[in-house]
Amino acid sequence: MKKLLLSIGMLAVGALSFAQNARVQIIHNSPDPLADTVDVWVDNTLLLDDFAFRTASPFVTTGTSFEVRIQPKTSTDTVNPVFFQSVTLTANDTFIVVANGTIGSGFANPQPFGLDVFTPALESGTGMMTTNTLVYHGSPDAPTVDAYESSVPAGTVVDDISYGEFQGYLPLATADYTLEVRNQSNSAIVAAYQAPLSTLGLGGEAITVLASGFLNPAANNNGPAFGLYAATAAGGPLVALPSATIPTARVQVIHNSADNAAAAVDVWLNDAPLLDNFRFRTASPFVTAQAGVPFVVSIADSTSTDTTTAIAQYTFTLDADSTYVIVASGIVSPSGYSPATPFDLDVMMGAREVANASGNTDVLIYHGATDAPAVDVNEISVPAGALATNLAYTDFNPYLELATANYQIDVRVNSNNNLVAVYDVPLAALNLADSAITVVASGFVNPANNSNGPAFGLWVALASGGPMIPLTISTDLEENPVKALTNFNVYPNPANDQLNIEMDINVNENPEMMIRTIDGRTVVRERISNRFTNIDLSSLPAGVYMIEFRTNTAIESGKLIVR
Repeated sequence: MKKLLLSIGMLAVGALSFAQNARVQIIHNSPDPLADTVDVWVDNTLLLDDFAFRTASPFVTTGTSFEVRIQPKTSTDTVNPVFFQSVTLTANDTFIVVANGTIGSGFANPQPFGLDVFTPALESGTGMMTTNTLVYHGSPDAPTVDAYESSVPAGTVVDDISYGEFQGYLPLATADYTLEVRNQSNSAIVAAYQAPLSTLGLGGEAITVLASGFLNPAANNNGPAFGLYAATAAGGPLVALPSATIPTARVQVIHNSADNAAAAVDVWLNDAPLLDNFRFRTASPFVTAQAGVPFVVSIADSTSTDTTTAIAQYTFTLDADSTYVIVASGIVSPSGYSPATPFDLDVMMGAREVANASGNTDVLIYHGATDAPAVDVNEISVPAGALATNLAYTDFNPYLELATANYQIDVRVNSNNNLVAVYDVPLAALNLADSAITVVASGFVNPANNSNGPAFGLWVALASGGPMIPLTISTDLEENPVKALTNFNVYPNPANDQLNIEMDINVNENPEMMIRTIDGRTVVRERISNRFTNIDLSSLPAGVYMIEFRTNTAIESGKLIVR
């Protein structure tokens, strides 16, 4: 391969009579409007008249030493040429010469006009069912790129090609392909094209595929837009490769990390900001993202200006035409949390933006409470029974297709059936007909052991995004509130700092009261020795607890809410 760089203009050579010969094809790929159409003179003879941008000459026989002059398309002689160049070629070789670059001013990324030369060129394919394909990067404002074949898929077929470079012939089976032009890191698709070699009848041919024009015409004198074009050995106007659809997926991100250090974060996609100051218990809307390419998601402090100090980084490749919910959960701080489950992103493929059936609400349940045990979720107002069983931290429960109504659910510890809480789920009241939602178990069962972080609750993320909606603890419970027995009463419930116990006691029965967290840890234990007993709850974080009364002959238990 050889490369000749010229200051301005364009080279064409013709079939003149010389003692020593070379074979040459010239391709006009300079997108500068000033060079849109030119005349090419060789040794004072007009060789190519009105030679237009995105046109190729056929292969012609030339001498090996001559002078080239470029003139405007109305020229009648070679006086004061726009461009002049003496050319020397190697005898008996075959060349492809691409004229490229810009002449005038007003370009965002000006590239000096030059000639890029490839040898040895091919004038025909190496087999009847083979299309030998030479690739050339001729887009002045395009970065270094890869070419990825996605329909076979053959993978990366051209790697790290920069402006002005050729990558040698690819002996492709003559078929129809899809090419994705990707950035150098292979993390984004710049453009996608069909390469219909079979449909175009290019079996047994040798062609040159050129990246041509500007990615941003508005910043480049409104010059021609970027595309891929094919030149055949016969010459003529270049053949535009048809655009193809860039594969995409749909993604929603939910911030569920209850660590105070992650109360607000920035989310970056590769090195570009995606979500700024993204707050805990907030969901993004579903957005369109490129599929089929590995991309890096960085989570950084809310004041970040780049990804160099990211809290965490993850690489994902999305499947085309799929829909995802991605939930950020876990702990980023080195201390102050128990358990200190590491921060991570949990991915649900097959997410929904709307309900599958009209009149329903499709409900995805996600367990995102780091200190909560595995739980069962039951619908108790219809009652519809079990909705989720043994749902552990980071688990997604498959979508429930529910008629849009108002429900009550209870959440119980899977290992011991202790009641965590009963929640109202007002799907109808929230006008969620035809919607798909994600219900997230969020926060800490025991905030005191977790830097006094946010308390446990169930929160709803809508497909439209925004602050999540809390589900309220039901105040209309039929099961297991602590109720008065024959001589026993507890109030208030829900309680704040104080709990009152009133009972006729028999000290010989050894009455005792215990308050436990939902995972069974005893946090208050008190012997009852008086008719009226006051219990100080000020040290307990807000949340849901189990309260139990024991005597020698009986046990009574139920739910206690501390606000």
